[in-house]
Amino acid sequence: MIERYTLSEMGRVWSEENKLKNWLKIEIAACEAWAELGKIPLSAVEIIRERAAFKLDRIKEIEAEVHHDVIAFLTNVAEFVGDESKYIHLGMTSSDILDTGLALQMCESADLIQDKLEKLQRVVAEKAIRYKYSLNIGRTHGVHGEPSTFGLKMALWYSEIKRNILRLEQAREIISFGAISGAMGNFAHLDPRVEEYVCHQLGLKPCPVSTQVIQRDRHAQFMTTLAIIASSLEKMATEIRNLQRTEILEVEEPFRQGQKGSSAMPHKRNPMMSERVAGLSRVIRGNALAALENVALWHERDLTHSSVERIIIPDSCILLDYVLEKFRAVVQGLVVYEENMLENMKKTQGLVFSQELMLALVKKGLSREEAYQLVQRNSMKSWQERLDFKTLVEKDTAIMQLLSHDEIEGIFDLSIYQAQVDYIFKRCGLDCWN
Repeated sequence: MIERYTLSEMGRVWSEENKLKNWLKIEIAACEAWAELGKIPLSAVEIIRERAAFKLDRIKEIEAEVHHDVIAFLTNVAEFVGDESKYIHLGMTSSDILDTGLALQMCESADLIQDKLEKLQRVVAEKAIRYKYSLNIGRTHGVHGEPSTFGLKMALWYSEIKRNILRLEQAREIISFGAISGAMGNFAHLDPRVEEYVCHQLGLKPCPVSTQVIQRDRHAQFMTTLAIIASSLEKMATEIRNLQRTEILEVEEPFRQGQKGSSAMPHKRNPMMSERVAGLSRVIRGNALAALENVALWHERDLTHSSVERIIIPDSCILLDYVLEKFRAVVQGLVVYEENMLENMKKTQGLVFSQELMLALVKKGLSREEAYQLVQRNSMKSWQERLDFKTLVEKDTAIMQLLSHDEIEGIFDLSIYQAQVDYIFKRCGLDCWN
């Protein structure tokens, strides 16, 4: 399935054809810069623009002999251009086109990923608004805590996606740099104005300083950002998986007509897509670790990063693009069982109101420890004997001499858990969502 997905727009970004097109853009822009500086004839640039081309099969054929991809590319381009090809790659080193071309691919990938993040954010926002006041049980350590709302859960996801969009924008800024600075990065055989021209033409910025290669802390930031985004998606997917468990069943992945969940058990409706999102995020995080290993290079310039990046950067971009698409479909089609949420809240016989009761007793003058002991005594009895907590409280003379029946009714009122939802939505920016 993922192999077919590589034919998508993201797959096109990381195709060999697109990589080589970027290399050709860089080389032609460098020639234009040299011509503007009066170092090569304008007529030669016109011929280069007109004739410059490549054939992937021919490049592979040459590379099989010379064992150098950039030389194979330049040799093939020269076959199309002719004598004027002597002006191509003037003063440049291989990393000038490798790293600048890679920056173009990463920037384009970041734009595609941001678009899908924004689409996911919209879907999550719609769910947050729809289920704004839908009560469910909040869990800590997997155990019932106090009521919350499903809308607040979606608001939490919305806010995290918002942070991930910001992280991606920052990472894109960091990798939006090119380098046309020559073998040691010192412009010994180049004019810095060539670099400035090329980068401007390509929508990049010149690296303030490079060492032949662009330093890999930039790429590491990009890759770790992808990993954080993937981890957020895994967190959300894991929550859906947990809430789909038979014993809970508060939400369920969309299950389409004709879909089958198990080869052995016809009744199964498994959270398969959420599991796929969770699994693939591990690959993206693993790739981020490899990107961090790439930061340290011998004398700050070697090629140990290159072979690694040819795998990890395209794979991570394609995988993240894929899981964003799939997870958006999961959230969009999510089946929400509000009645199950209410039933689940009842499973602890009203124990979810224990804190509200304790705070009410403190307001009546008890110390927190005294109030805690009174409430816990009834809580443990309710839990162990499966008795209604409210009923036990109303039979406890130590409590009832401090609280009236009307006050007890107010304490066991679910509306307090919805009271500040509007405020939280406003703070998240969901109050003005449309």
